[in-house]
Amino acid sequence: MKSDLVEKASEIVSDPLVLVNLVSQRVRQLNSGRSPLIPTRPSMGAADIALQEIIEGKIKLGEKKKEEAVAE
Repeated sequence: MKSDLVEKASEIVSDPLVLVNLVSQRVRQLNSGRSPLIPTRPSMGAADIALQEIIEGKIKLGEKKKEEAVAE
């Protein structure tokens, strides 16, 4: 994971715990076969892809509705 990507992504998602959770959830999705939302290079790992997706606005943090939060 590249530190410059982490710094840029932390400007978008300011809470480090939320950023870690967002990246780890997306990494799990990518590792389970989901397609990247950005053009990738062979040298990019799943965490780099997830961070770049956040930086480019392809992944946004949304708030759960009360019904969804209660259902979980």
